[in-house]
Amino acid sequence: MTLRDSKDAKIRQAEIQTRTGRKWSASQSVEQAEGALKHQDIIGATCSGRQGLGTTHFHRSEGTDDKEKRSMVQGEIRIEEEGARKGRAVEMGSQGTWTRWKLPERKLTWTDLWRYEPLRIQFLLRSVYDTLPSPANLHQWGLVEEPKCQLCQERGTMSHILSACKTALTQGRYRWRDNQVLREMAEVLEVERKRKSPPRKHKPSFIRFVKAGDKGTRTTPDITGILGETWEMRVDLGKKFPDVVQTTLRPDVVIWSAESTQIVVIELTVPWEERCDQANERKRAKYSDLMEQCRERGWRTWLFPVDVGCRGFPARSVWKTFQALGVVGRTRKMVVRRLEEAAERASCWLWSRREEKD
Repeated sequence: MTLRDSKDAKIRQAEIQTRTGRKWSASQSVEQAEGALKHQDIIGATCSGRQGLGTTHFHRSEGTDDKEKRSMVQGEIRIEEEGARKGRAVEMGSQGTWTRWKLPERKLTWTDLWRYEPLRIQFLLRSVYDTLPSPANLHQWGLVEEPKCQLCQERGTMSHILSACKTALTQGRYRWRDNQVLREMAEVLEVERKRKSPPRKHKPSFIRFVKAGDKGTRTTPDITGILGETWEMRVDLGKKFPDVVQTTLRPDVVIWSAESTQIVVIELTVPWEERCDQANERKRAKYSDLMEQCRERGWRTWLFPVDVGCRGFPARSVWKTFQALGVVGRTRKMVVRRLEEAAERASCWLWSRREEKD
């Protein structure tokens, strides 16, 4: 595009050909990307779901300068290549299972790659694409006779080893992993609980319309979490539920305020990524009766089932929980990063000791 759209007539007329590989042509990709951008200019801004008029901002490619247009074409080519890559991944039965996850994307930066140990990088990448030497994969590759788990003698898939082995569950291995993630979460909640913040105000939200030709002033709403008064916190370490109701349930985290009669229950689960939705529904149903009993006693209740994938992929419930508790912005990103790394490190340790019976 730099040569083709040059201001020098001699360069434009030279018909310079750009060398590319046999599987990818730069000229064809640029032509397709320009066609896609023209199609978007014709359609214009579109709204999806419950978005109102003017919610999405659309930047037209027509009328932009050469440098900006080249940047838009490059971005469109990246989108097309990413779509083609995901299309190929969907066709793969085992290595493409990640396409069925209903989880936010996790990005690895160059800083993370330099900081991680080689074993962690290998575990993270190969566990996502299910290429680790599990008994089931070794049997499929023809390297072992039987695909049995060394602990329980069942079929040793990645899912079985990291989240479904009954022997590992009895030995407390999964509970140990949950405690690693719970410890990180408890530290953050303890800081947020002690932080002095104004009480949460429930104000009605209005849509402010702007006249044609006028520029509206954008106001940033005051983000305040639930924890706004004197609260107490109890993490599940064998302690009982606060003296609100009598129950045998032991939630992972309970935060309550006797002055304002409010209680927050957080239940952490570290499931297999494809079963995050099921785990969330199961935990929500488990504590629904308890929350109802608290409400009957006059307490205002919040229930937050939190799911962090065992390979370090947090579900949307993690983001929503910290948003409701007042942990937002860069702090929330750092907190989620700590939780995902804790789950990933613990699962890597469990994988490295998958054949140890004690």
